[in-house]
Amino acid sequence: MAETKHQNYAGVWGNRLGFGRRPAVLAVDFMKAYTTPGSPLYAEGVVEAVRHAGTLLAKARECGIRVLHTRVRYNGTTFEDGGLWILKAPVLKCLVEGNPGAAFCEGVEPLPGETVITKNYASAFFGTSLASTLTTLGVDTAIIMGCTTSDCIRATALDAMQYGFRPIVVQECVGDRHPDPHEANLFDIASKYGDVIPLAEALQYLETVRSGTN
Repeated sequence: MAETKHQNYAGVWGNRLGFGRRPAVLAVDFMKAYTTPGSPLYAEGVVEAVRHAGTLLAKARECGIRVLHTRVRYNGTTFEDGGLWILKAPVLKCLVEGNPGAAFCEGVEPLPGETVITKNYASAFFGTSLASTLTTLGVDTAIIMGCTTSDCIRATALDAMQYGFRPIVVQECVGDRHPDPHEANLFDIASKYGDVIPLAEALQYLETVRSGTN
């Protein structure tokens, strides 16, 4: 009988990091290009993720948890700030100021006063102030949602771990354009880089932070 992937990884990978004491919620690239049918970036899994992400955002704000957002923006004339990534994935050229697809999705928009970090590459940490911002805020846990799972979510979770923040990816609140890379990357993140948890567990944890019992 063939060995399953879970049996192969058991006892080798997959340890839980667990939650820290001071979380922040990081909403990665919830832009309309991913949820608008007909858009080259449209991803059905992101549509579903947005629906659940609104619940997590509401709970974080209710509990006084810091919320930060990221978006992608390029120089719409030269795209030189996209470097090699824009050459590899020219589909991203729609993410320029003024394009409706570059606007935040309804229901998960930043509130006034919430920090919005602009990035040019997959990781929310690469070439941005995110690590310094979280450190200054005393954050030790990054609760991650957004899109896409196999791209910006994976890269952000990996860098969060490497910068010393506990990456917690909320399963229902991330999405991709195809279920296979979505599931494969969630498995890989949970195995090697962070924790992948259900939305219900994330909501319960935020309540413990609010009550001071974490």
